[in-house]
Amino acid sequence: MRYNKTIMLKLINEHRELHDELKKLKSEMGLEKNFAVKALYHSMVADSGPYMQDYQDLDRLK
Repeated sequence: MRYNKTIMLKLINEHRELHDELKKLKSEMGLEKNFAVKALYHSMVADSGPYMQDYQDLDRLK
Protein backbone atom coordinates (compact mmCIF):
# COMPACT_ATOMS: atom_id res chain seq x y z
CA MET A 1 0.00 0.00 0.00
CA ARG A 2 1.38 3.37 -1.00
CA TYR A 3 0.91 6.80 0.51
CA ASN A 4 -1.34 9.07 -1.54
CA LYS A 5 -1.85 12.61 -0.26
CA THR A 6 -5.22 13.08 -1.98
CA ILE A 7 -6.67 9.89 -0.54
CA MET A 8 -5.27 10.68 2.89
CA LEU A 9 -6.86 14.16 2.87
CA LYS A 10 -10.23 12.62 1.93
CA LEU A 11 -9.89 10.16 4.78
CA ILE A 12 -9.09 12.98 7.21
CA ASN A 13 -12.14 14.91 6.04
CA GLU A 14 -14.36 11.87 6.58
CA HIS A 15 -13.14 11.09 10.11
CA ARG A 16 -13.28 13.76 12.78
CA GLU A 17 -10.78 11.88 14.95
CA LEU A 18 -8.14 12.09 12.22
CA HIS A 19 -8.90 15.77 11.68
CA ASP A 20 -8.42 16.48 15.37
CA GLU A 21 -5.21 14.46 15.46
CA LEU A 22 -3.89 16.40 12.45
CA LYS A 23 -4.52 19.71 14.23
CA LYS A 24 -2.83 18.33 17.35
CA LEU A 25 0.27 17.23 15.41
CA LYS A 26 0.53 20.58 13.70
CA SER A 27 0.25 22.60 16.89
CA GLU A 28 2.10 20.45 19.43
CA MET A 29 4.96 19.32 17.22
CA GLY A 30 5.10 22.33 14.93
CA LEU A 31 4.79 20.20 11.81
CA GLU A 32 3.78 21.58 8.45
CA LYS A 33 0.50 20.17 7.15
CA ASN A 34 2.14 17.85 4.59
CA PHE A 35 4.43 16.29 7.18
CA ALA A 36 1.60 15.95 9.69
CA VAL A 37 -0.55 14.17 7.08
CA LYS A 38 2.30 11.74 6.36
CA ALA A 39 2.78 11.14 10.07
CA LEU A 40 -0.92 10.34 10.41
CA TYR A 41 -0.70 7.93 7.50
CA HIS A 42 2.17 6.02 9.07
CA SER A 43 0.62 5.94 12.54
CA MET A 44 -3.07 5.40 11.76
CA VAL A 45 -3.24 3.73 8.33
CA ALA A 46 -0.08 1.84 7.36
CA ASP A 47 0.83 -1.53 8.86
CA SER A 48 -2.71 -2.61 9.73
CA GLY A 49 -3.67 0.66 11.42
CA PRO A 50 -7.25 1.32 12.52
CA TYR A 51 -8.06 3.30 9.35
CA MET A 52 -6.35 1.01 6.84
CA GLN A 53 -9.58 -0.48 5.48
CA ASP A 54 -11.18 2.94 4.99
CA TYR A 55 -8.05 4.13 3.19
CA GLN A 56 -8.07 1.07 0.92
CA ASP A 57 -11.75 1.62 0.12
CA LEU A 58 -11.05 5.20 -0.93
CA ASP A 59 -8.07 4.04 -2.97
CA ARG A 60 -10.27 1.59 -4.90
CA LEU A 61 -12.77 4.36 -5.70
CA LYS A 62 -10.25 6.71 -7.32
